[in-house]
Amino acid sequence: MSFTKCKTLTVSVPKPFVYMIQLNRPEKRNAMTSTMWQEFKECFETLGKDSECRIVILSAAGKTFCAGIDMQEMIKLGQNIAEYDDIARKCKFTKDKIKNYQDSFTAIEKCPKPVIAAVHGACIGAGVDMISAADIRYCSSDAYFQIKEVDMGLAADVGTLQRFPKIVGSDSLVRELVYTARKYPAAEALKDGFVNRMLDDEESLLKTSIEIAEEIAKKSPVAIQGSKISMVYSRDHTVEEGLEHIAMHNQAMLQSEDLVNAAMAQITKGEPPVFSKL
Repeated sequence: MSFTKCKTLTVSVPKPFVYMIQLNRPEKRNAMTSTMWQEFKECFETLGKDSECRIVILSAAGKTFCAGIDMQEMIKLGQNIAEYDDIARKCKFTKDKIKNYQDSFTAIEKCPKPVIAAVHGACIGAGVDMISAADIRYCSSDAYFQIKEVDMGLAADVGTLQRFPKIVGSDSLVRELVYTARKYPAAEALKDGFVNRMLDDEESLLKTSIEIAEEIAKKSPVAIQGSKISMVYSRDHTVEEGLEHIAMHNQAMLQSEDLVNAAMAQITKGEPPVFSKL
């Protein structure tokens, strides 16, 4: 994929091995269109295979992180469904569309490189789906989150109901936020662990995100990617299954040069090793 051809996203490299994907429809509050859904999936699939990339920062241009799905997209979806007379055909078309949306954000999770979501301003609907798939979430003090779907007459179907409860750990809180569609301010999200850092403003948010990303990018890519793969797998499996999974993974990865180089640096108290690309 050529990042220069993206119409709704911009991709930059603020530090070596650190890539930043920025939602870039500020005039539309970064609302999600079919083009953005597709570009999102393609970007993460491409960076997941790119040895020049070790970590991704997800940010947004303008005053709003993401206003959710573009309402024109919803109108167009309704028109497309109406073209079918038979309910079976309507349902197949609708399910395929929902699955495409889901796959776009699951691409964040499937990308073996860690993803830091840096959120400022409003993060609504699909925006919450999006960042719930990220590894790390930071926000600015003016940020707020809103699971808005019930106000639109539908149940959230792109990942929030599946991922959000496993992040904050309070079933009661999740249900309140889902059923009321109320705003969830940054300070409350920090207290509940949905985000783990709250910065004063967007500038300090991006600065901190880049600093943390740069630190992670200096670590062994074998170790970092293996850790993400294991944590994602273990979240949805038993402890025993997770242990078996990492044992199978590490029977090969423990033979990597990264382990030897890192161990020698620890033993000799020398400079941290520079790890080769993966």
